[in-house]
Amino acid sequence: MTVKIELPNNIKYDINIDELKQIKLNRKVVVVTNPTISALHLEYLLKHLEAKELSVVTIPDGEQYKNMQTIEMILDHCFENRLDRKSLLIAFGGGVIGDMTGFAASLYQRGIDFMQIPTTLLSQVDASVGGKTGVNNKFGKNLIGSFHQPIEVNIDPSFLKTLPKREFAAGVAEIIKMAVTFNKEFFVWLEENALDDEKNLATAIAKSVQTKAWVVSQDEKEQGIRAALNYGHTFGHVIENETNYNTFLHGEAVGIGMVMANAVAVEIGLMTQKEAQRVIELLKKYDIPTAYNIADAESFYAHFFLDKKSSDNKIKFILPKGIGDCVITDEIEKENVIKILKGFNH
Repeated sequence: MTVKIELPNNIKYDINIDELKQIKLNRKVVVVTNPTISALHLEYLLKHLEAKELSVVTIPDGEQYKNMQTIEMILDHCFENRLDRKSLLIAFGGGVIGDMTGFAASLYQRGIDFMQIPTTLLSQVDASVGGKTGVNNKFGKNLIGSFHQPIEVNIDPSFLKTLPKREFAAGVAEIIKMAVTFNKEFFVWLEENALDDEKNLATAIAKSVQTKAWVVSQDEKEQGIRAALNYGHTFGHVIENETNYNTFLHGEAVGIGMVMANAVAVEIGLMTQKEAQRVIELLKKYDIPTAYNIADAESFYAHFFLDKKSSDNKIKFILPKGIGDCVITDEIEKENVIKILKGFNH
């Protein structure tokens, strides 16, 4: 199936969800990938890809390498292969690869095209769609970056067959995120249907991509409703930063962040305890972590101010309003949040 995304300034592209098609490109192409994906799937990709000139740059695998040094590595490869403004980068991997490839493409000669071919569930349902690109630094996650839309996204669910169980579950967390914030019927469907079934998985991917495309079409630069897609992320990003990006996968941190956001929502009357428990049970169904030990609630709280969604010294929280709706607010009292954070110390 094909989901179409339409943005202002006549930016349009297709998100194809199916077996990878033959891709013919009459220009220089660089595939950006990592050793893990290269070993598993590069041969398959190259059978489906034709280009005027084709080269591959392999960057280190892992969130800890999502930094400016790796961007320099990608750019150096582009210069060494004499790419021009008509050339194209292909992001072939998970969310880290997609974010960095898109960012490098936005920088090279002030911006060239790139294509997303995501290979993890998390990147297929979320990271590959919408044009957010960037890297981490010592202050936090994705604080350096740009909005740079791909020209096309090709989602082949067959890549997921080699995905480790933890990586798969991390992607499920992002699917659950979409359902809690935007679609109660989808949430109930997820409670009733297992995603280890190929047909169910294809349905969940399609529903998630359709939701993301709808949101991005309304708010490309995250001035309003798109911020709701960061449900769980405000807390999750602090968890990732505190653990130096090497304890939890991104989706796992988001899962814990959702539990924290739900606890705040229950505290201020936006969500019932029963609804919050339903989210916890759905996360646990896929062994997604739901607990985290906060050693210092004040320090954890202070980290929120480095979040991109905060402004004027106010912290913007995305909180569920029951299941299937949410609110974006910067009016949550500090004592309410601190109370919840102190509850996560066991």
